[in-house]
Amino acid sequence: MKQSPSRIDQEDIDSGLAAYADNSFDYVILNQTFQQVKKPDFVLKEALRVGKKVIVGFPNFVYYKARFQLFFGGKVPVTPSLPYEWYDTPNLHFLSIEDFQEYCRKRDIRIERSFFIGKNKRVKLFPNLFAEMGLFLLSKFKNTHSKL
Repeated sequence: MKQSPSRIDQEDIDSGLAAYADNSFDYVILNQTFQQVKKPDFVLKEALRVGKKVIVGFPNFVYYKARFQLFFGGKVPVTPSLPYEWYDTPNLHFLSIEDFQEYCRKRDIRIERSFFIGKNKRVKLFPNLFAEMGLFLLSKFKNTHSKL
């Protein structure tokens, strides 16, 4: 059985994806990038335009160990999922799992599936507190009044 070749493209997502037609790809993957882009609304709108589905993965900035470091240590946290000091971090946006879910609701973005990871295992209970990372499978709602 012969498989069709896979295609992987890498672009500067902050510049947009104007070179690609609508629904050019089955998936657009924004892993460890959403918190680093300059204009998240623009980036996600473009990703949902060119991809039938979008996978977004980001570190949860309100993970309980990060909260403890901030509260008890009085310093910006450094964790396995947030390994940078404040002065050399590439992160521009500090978001939580709950922030992202609310963001999607406000923009009529469908969260088809979500998966939360903490200490190399799946987190099912209180992910906003116990998950180091959130992964989301997104698609557009099929309506004409989208807020995106």
